[in-house]
Amino acid sequence: MSAPSVLISGKRARLGGLLGRGGEGDVYFIEGRPGKAVKLYKSDLRAPRENKVSAMVGSRLSERTSLVAFPLEIAADESGRFAGFVMRLVSKHRPIHELYGPKSRKIQFPSADYRFLARAAANVARAVAAVHDMDCVIGDFNHSGVLVSPSATVALIDADSFQFRAQGRLHRCIVGTEDFTPPELHGARLGEIERTKAHDHFGLAVAIFQLLAMGRHPYAGRCSDADLSLGESIAQNRFAFSIARRAQTRTVPPPGSIRLEDFPAPVIAAFEAAFGVDPAKRPTAAQWVALLNGLEADLRQCAAVPAHYFPRSSGDCPWCRLLAQSGIDMFPALSFPATAPSGADQFDIDGVWTALKALALSCPEDLIPSSCADAGVSKPTAHDALAERQKRRNARLFWIIPALIALATMSKLFVVWLVCGLAAALSAAAAKVDPEPLKKAFVAADERARAAAVDWLRRIGYVDALALRADLESAVDQHRALNQELARALADLQSTRESRQRAAYLDGFLIRRAKISGIGPAKTATLASFGIETANDITRGAVLMVPGFGEAYTARLLAWRQNHEKNFRYNTLRDASDAQAESAAKSAWATKRVAIESKLRAGLANLKMAPAKLAAANPMAFPPLREALESREAARRHCEQLGIAPSRRDSLRSSSRSGQRPRRLRRPRLELPIRPRRRRKRPNHRFAPSARRQCAFRPRVEAGTLESNSGAVSGSHVATVLETVDLACQTARSYPRAQ
Repeated sequence: MSAPSVLISGKRARLGGLLGRGGEGDVYFIEGRPGKAVKLYKSDLRAPRENKVSAMVGSRLSERTSLVAFPLEIAADESGRFAGFVMRLVSKHRPIHELYGPKSRKIQFPSADYRFLARAAANVARAVAAVHDMDCVIGDFNHSGVLVSPSATVALIDADSFQFRAQGRLHRCIVGTEDFTPPELHGARLGEIERTKAHDHFGLAVAIFQLLAMGRHPYAGRCSDADLSLGESIAQNRFAFSIARRAQTRTVPPPGSIRLEDFPAPVIAAFEAAFGVDPAKRPTAAQWVALLNGLEADLRQCAAVPAHYFPRSSGDCPWCRLLAQSGIDMFPALSFPATAPSGADQFDIDGVWTALKALALSCPEDLIPSSCADAGVSKPTAHDALAERQKRRNARLFWIIPALIALATMSKLFVVWLVCGLAAALSAAAAKVDPEPLKKAFVAADERARAAAVDWLRRIGYVDALALRADLESAVDQHRALNQELARALADLQSTRESRQRAAYLDGFLIRRAKISGIGPAKTATLASFGIETANDITRGAVLMVPGFGEAYTARLLAWRQNHEKNFRYNTLRDASDAQAESAAKSAWATKRVAIESKLRAGLANLKMAPAKLAAANPMAFPPLREALESREAARRHCEQLGIAPSRRDSLRSSSRSGQRPRRLRRPRLELPIRPRRRRKRPNHRFAPSARRQCAFRPRVEAGTLESNSGAVSGSHVATVLETVDLACQTARSYPRAQ
């Protein structure tokens, strides 16, 4: 049977194999014309499409850009009637949605990292900008019409649906895709509306967001006041990731999603504008090109996982964070080193511990003086208190003595009244000083001294040094446990072998490629936004957690999964997947080992510089601390002059005996607002018993405010550091003191 043929520019051409099949028609190769393909419409669509396609061919749009597969020539059937058009063949490209999620990306783009995604997003914007430069509007922007190559270049297809003008006539785009249609067009008759570039800007922003956010749709989230479908969320303009409009959208992103805060500020502002309330403020395609080029240049490599690249502005690696939260690696490496890099076994962990333990760090008592010789004057002073006491004495005597004389002369009990008068006079003369003002003065001065001391310890890097030492101690423990971790990981592979094979088998069935009743593109995008991308991701509980999916849709998805799962056969023989799993486990182990060793080398080098820096610091050169110490010393002297001394709890009290020497005022304590952590047993390097004693000065640090001279320490590092600073303070005495 001979192959069907068509007429192209009046010449007969034979069709080759079928390239693809869509809702409007089929696409074929053309024999003898490499690099070209022909699209043949369904019979009922040929007449409505003829004028528009003919106008596109006549306008020679294909000659103005190579990024779009515009119609090149008219294709006719055997009778010469319009049947379709010839276009440039876009080969070795895949639909952009196969680049979104980690599972489809692993199959189609195995070497793609986040730099690749940022570059591909910029190229999508570049292609849209080229369309807009020709005064065309895409109209029906969707992921099926955007193709990406292994080198991240982009081509746009389905150009026959674009809106454009020719000879004063507007050829509209009469179709649309729900999850790419802007809010203002939801519910409208698309065939009667003139599309604008602002409408394209919305669809472009959706595609860019899905590329950068691992397939999460910007409007797929969980609403607090309603259970909305994706289309309803777009129609109500509920941008799930919004920061600026969070109170208005009342929607939160799906679990395990990247945060909008992980992007640089210009990209955050662009997404807020693209999914905001004013269509005119949506970034243009050209603006997105500049923003995404800047994003790619801003990416840095993760120290823990080399395959992870992320924006510097995010602080910590969001892919490591998501891996810890969901157990899914967004960028799994496919080539694994079997062992750690050469030279790793030469790392002397015992030598590192010895150097760390022997490193001399001053205790806070040695850094901050307990008093200041040049104490200034503070109020209320001892002189003021003494003057006040004498004034009260004179006042009492002034009234008591005349009254007693009068009573004595008028009474027969002269001797009795005389004795009472003398007792009252002696009592008045012995009136005590009110200690409260002096107590308050000392307590206030002491609090100021504590705050100033903590501030100074932060400024000179003392808190950071303690935190670094504790962090390095934890890293030593982690390094010594690595071999046991690897052994456990390899043992777990054997026990989970069948479940791993089943998961790998089911991951080969993508929901986006399936035909499941009622599960269209919008619902597929919603599922992907909640991490349900393949048959392996489908569980009853997971699907029911997705907005818009009830028992009926869940049952259909489960039936589809079970239909594939029944064909799974467990392979009891060792195969390539076993070797790959072992290599992956060893790679993760080696990566972790290298990261810990790098951390120990760099941290120990930095810590060795701390003693000299701390020794050179002069607390009296810090005005707030000097003034606070002077005020506290003045308050202490005033208390001593009047016989007021602190109790065991550091509170001030008056001496109960006249002339008793006051107790020496104790040095204040600087407490951390975190609970001390129980010390873990260290079989090879236990601390001395004296390590349990507390330092007199213990810096107070608040979560998220730990600072160093080089800037803020943020992210997961702060969480680890704050947990160990208190322990470092408690154990400071167990180390040699700086001489």
